[in-house]
Order: sequence, then structure tokens, then C-alpha cells
Amino acid sequence: MHQGIHHIGLATHDMERTLEFYENALGFEAKVCEMIHPETGGAIRHAFLDMGHGQLIAFMEPNDVAGAPADFDAGINRGLGIRGGMIHFAFWCDDEEALGRRRAELEAKGIDVTHVVDHRWCKSIYFRDPNGIQLEYCCYAQELGASHVEQRQGEAWARYRRG
Repeated sequence: MHQGIHHIGLATHDMERTLEFYENALGFEAKVCEMIHPETGGAIRHAFLDMGHGQLIAFMEPNDVAGAPADFDAGINRGLGIRGGMIHFAFWCDDEEALGRRRAELEAKGIDVTHVVDHRWCKSIYFRDPNGIQLEYCCYAQELGASHVEQRQGEAWARYRRG
């Protein structure tokens, strides 16, 4: 049975800067910090932070690990050559009022954050972490129902089917 996400695993080149951002700017509490020593050599610092509801976000910082280049792009989208924030992570916000408060908190901490974007069915704010990863806070603006998947039956949707 589906129960949500246990954790999302991401990479960083600077664990201190990453932890500073997630703990102090976003308020996520570190739950596990461990060292991994691959058989091939090097070391990986591995940290898990609580995103709420028992769900975690983890960061791995490879140090002299075979197969992990020192200069890989931890920003994901740039490293893959994808424009904008095609790959991003959205954190839960209860409602638009909470979203506005979160936006003000981030701005007060010097974080460049968008205005509230109205997607009709949800509302979001966007910003980036120190690794260049696009992040989002999002709240529902409507109760989801059958009308939210209608376009899947349309001609425009079908036009892009593969195979």
C-alpha cells in the first residue's frame, strides 16, 4: 500500500552549506548523519533531514570516491542539460496563507523566491538550494477530481504518445 516517500536522495559537494540551508533556512531537522566507506576507497558523508510526516531528504557528499567526479553538477537539471526546473522537489504547504508566510520567511533569510504562482489546482513558490536544485512549496487550491485528468483523453495529449 502506498504511504508516501520515505526519503529522496540527492548529492552535494558542500555538506556544511547544504545542512546550513536545509536546517536554518527551511527548518528541517537533521535525523541521521553517517559516514560510508566504499570498498573502492574514499568516503561519503550522508545526512538525512526530516521534511515532515516522517519523510526525509538525504544528501550524499562523495570525497575521493571512484566514479564520482569532483566536479559533477549537483543541480541535476543543468547536469542533464534540461532547461529550468524540469526536475524539482515540492514541499507541502497547508494552504495559501501558509504559503505566503513561507515565502516571507524565505525572503527574510535572503533567499530569492518567486511570487506565488497560480496553477489553478495548486499554488506554488519556487527557489533554489545551494546546489542549484529547484525547490518548491506548494498547496492545493482545489479539491482534485475527475476534471483534473480530462485532458488525458484529448487529442493534444494523444498527439505526443510514443509507440
